[in-house]
Amino acid sequence: MSFMFESIHHIQLAAPKGSEEAARKFFGGILGFKEIEKPDLLKARGGVWFGFGAYQIHIGIEEPFSPVKKAHPGFSVKNLESLKLHLKHHDIPFIEDDKLPGTNRIYVSDPFGNRMEILEWI
Repeated sequence: MSFMFESIHHIQLAAPKGSEEAARKFFGGILGFKEIEKPDLLKARGGVWFGFGAYQIHIGIEEPFSPVKKAHPGFSVKNLESLKLHLKHHDIPFIEDDKLPGTNRIYVSDPFGNRMEILEWI
């Protein structure tokens, strides 16, 4: 082949109309992602974008809205135990899972019910 995929640029999650502030509180305030200004041509669609490192999370508005329950982004972290304490401090529930050998991992839902996997390789 003459082409090659280089990386994932962003992951899109859906949210209900008018949920931008809840997204900012969760993704920016609690998880610590940096908000990225959307291009002017896309601002009218609503939603909000965040980034960390070379990666982006785009929260897009979807009507009617239905959260994603099975398909999900997976985030690799350092110091999962510290993140778990941080989530508990903010009353964010998570589910621990030990079914992937070589990892500690949890599942957490964003404020809109979208499932996210967070794991640490051991």
